[in-house]
Amino acid sequence: MSTIKRSSAGSGRTRAARRLVVWLGAALAVMLVAAAGYLGATRAAMLQLHEAQGHRLDVVSAALDGELARFEYLPSLLETSPSVLQLLDRPGDGALRAEVNQYLRRINDTAGASTLYVIDEQGLTLAASDAAEPGSPLGTNLSFRPYVRDALAQGRGRFYGVGTTSHKAGYYLSYALRHGQRLRGMGVAKVSLAQTELAWKRLPGEIVVADAQGVVILSTRSDWKYRPLAALSASALAAIAQSQPYGESALQALRWQSSETMVSGLQWLGVQRERFVSSQRAYGPMHWQVFVLDDAAQLQETGMDGALMTGLAAALLLLAAMLVLQRRRTTRLKLANQAALQAAHDSLESKVAERTEELRAAQNELVHAGKMAVLGQMSAGMVHELNQPLAALRTLSDNAGVLLEHQRLDDVRSNLRRIALLVDRMARLTLQLKSFSYKSAIAFAPVGIEQAVTSAQLMVMQKLRESGVTLEVAITPPDLTAQAEAVRLEQVLVNLFGNAIDAMAQSDVRCLRVKACADQWQCRITVTDTGPGISDAIFLRLFDPFTTTKPMGQGLGLGLMISSHSMQELGGTLQACNLPQGGACFTLVLPLAELPKEIKS
Repeated sequence: MSTIKRSSAGSGRTRAARRLVVWLGAALAVMLVAAAGYLGATRAAMLQLHEAQGHRLDVVSAALDGELARFEYLPSLLETSPSVLQLLDRPGDGALRAEVNQYLRRINDTAGASTLYVIDEQGLTLAASDAAEPGSPLGTNLSFRPYVRDALAQGRGRFYGVGTTSHKAGYYLSYALRHGQRLRGMGVAKVSLAQTELAWKRLPGEIVVADAQGVVILSTRSDWKYRPLAALSASALAAIAQSQPYGESALQALRWQSSETMVSGLQWLGVQRERFVSSQRAYGPMHWQVFVLDDAAQLQETGMDGALMTGLAAALLLLAAMLVLQRRRTTRLKLANQAALQAAHDSLESKVAERTEELRAAQNELVHAGKMAVLGQMSAGMVHELNQPLAALRTLSDNAGVLLEHQRLDDVRSNLRRIALLVDRMARLTLQLKSFSYKSAIAFAPVGIEQAVTSAQLMVMQKLRESGVTLEVAITPPDLTAQAEAVRLEQVLVNLFGNAIDAMAQSDVRCLRVKACADQWQCRITVTDTGPGISDAIFLRLFDPFTTTKPMGQGLGLGLMISSHSMQELGGTLQACNLPQGGACFTLVLPLAELPKEIKS
């Protein structure tokens, strides 16, 4: 009897040990599944955040491009003013200085820059648009500024820093003023980026722009401005002391520490005891770095939610398996097992309801990210579409100055009429972008193909000459017309011409051919080039947004997407193919304004 009792006690201890091992194994499995769920959910959230930050970087870069490109021409405009050149020869003439001050003020009131001024070869400011205002640089020697030295040595200069007299930050553009081969001085335009910086505060997260020295110059966090990301070397501090770009800032270093995440291009970032997730991109000729930052707590919360859901699911699966085994062993515990299973079911439904609410919140975040992507495309698209008219305006205005010096007044009037037409065209382009949100109807009308091609040719004329590209146009019949909208059709042709010119940059033969003819009830226009053609990798996503083969900063990858969308709105199509002899061919098909005579009959 005692032997039987000892055997039963030993068997009970064995079963208890087995149950302990089973429960420990189950707990370990749940922990491993929860850890995998945490990593998976965190990685998915990182990929989504990285894409959204990329769109924000596009918006920030496009905003900087648009603001700075508007004033690129302004300093060189002063070279066309006889009074400015005379002042550089006679700096002591007070009446002449007053005249130039008024001239600069009128020019700057129209252009909208912060300040416009003239500096002689020694770096002394002779005239300024804000001569009568406090903080004007008039009479100040600025030879220590890098943009002064660069303009004297290289013809142009760029610089961002705090003004020595106004104590206000700005982007400086300088241009050497010459008369013949002789250097006379330079014109300088100062551009304020305060409004651009203020607009960034409406975007999610934080935005930081650091210069080539690693010092923060623009930021949505004012307490980070003019502070280096890391401690500066002695040589860097010496260069800063000479050029004085940061005013009286103490240059106290930020505690900026970064480390890689599991997603390439995304970094963990610690700044002043705050933790962020960051993406960055190089920008501009001055080697700036643009950072976008988001609170890291959002990723951690997403990872914990993933761990909770996967761990709970694994636990429920293990529990269900154990309940099934228990049900097979004994029928006496059937009711108890059913009650436990019902309790597990109720718990699962409660968690599913919680997860549904979390998914609904995540969906709202996705909608917001989509809106930001659309904003990026519209901002970048506006920059892309206005680049060509602005380049044409620059060419015509430069020509007008030369013609005026030669007293060719009729040619000057012709240039001014063309400038007025281009301004009207730009106004119609911005009106189209504004009407995007209102779904406005297109004003269809008969459009002469020859006139549309001629207008598009004017927009890229400077680029054709600089690239050595020959343009061949064949329109049959010459009065061929299509039912379309003139501005949109010209916009498509300008985009195709510009892409073709860029594609032939490395070709020995550079010929751009445009052919148009009536094909039954359709108007067919082909634009071909002698470039290398379209690669297979690009061809499949040719009309997708942000698809480009151009180096960073030379193309946004939106031209063909916008052109395809415009052709669809006009009731036509845009297709592409590679030619057997080499080069690319784009075909535009539009309805004819009038059917050919043989179809009418």
